[in-house]
Amino acid sequence: MTAVVISQPMLFPWPGFFEQLMLADGYIYLDDAQFSKGSFTNRIQLLGGEDRSWMTVPLAGKGSFQKIRDLSGTADNWRASHRSLLRQSLGGAPYIDDALAIFDEVYAAECLCDLLIASIEAPARYMGIGIERLVQRSSDMAVEGTSWQRVLDLVLQAGGTRYLTGHGAAKYLDHQAFEASGVHVEYMNYSCTPWPQPRETFTPYVSVLDLIARTGPDARKYLIPKTISWREFLKEEASVS
Repeated sequence: MTAVVISQPMLFPWPGFFEQLMLADGYIYLDDAQFSKGSFTNRIQLLGGEDRSWMTVPLAGKGSFQKIRDLSGTADNWRASHRSLLRQSLGGAPYIDDALAIFDEVYAAECLCDLLIASIEAPARYMGIGIERLVQRSSDMAVEGTSWQRVLDLVLQAGGTRYLTGHGAAKYLDHQAFEASGVHVEYMNYSCTPWPQPRETFTPYVSVLDLIARTGPDARKYLIPKTISWREFLKEEASVS
């Protein structure tokens, strides 16, 4: 069975996202989706003592009514500011140089969409994740439509028989329609495996660069990918609500 993951480009996502990537045979960047303010497209959290702080790319025109592939940063010196913020957040981490080297490689990209995609691909390469997976951009696939129907059509064009997705998709997917088309939907069961952090309470909801800076070559050992079927996931969600 061919497992496909579809996601918008995001800035150095949290480690749980890379658990999803570990299970993918094919990955599609939804780069022609409209930017959503408040999403993780252009921002991620970093540790700051016992708190967390946002590392955000300031967008020209605030990204209003733009597709992700057309986004651009402001003329301000946000790249240097981000490096300073990251260095401060990761100060004292044993593999901070590895994380900063990845950051520098990624931030060399001029196009913001390319930078966002590189901020997924570069950490994945460091951790040896998905080296042989097929990577595509939705803007190159000529698949029209909206909502779950377009997602399904993208999966089918990529030859997928399994669609692996995050929890937010439960709000709009037509699971029966996917099954009728021969695609089984599975939701991620994120492990949230703790790694060493300089704070009393562990949080997994920070950039993957935190994991890399603190565990280096062992980073992948903290990623334990699992999924559950959509029926089981919806049952669990109903029992909680």
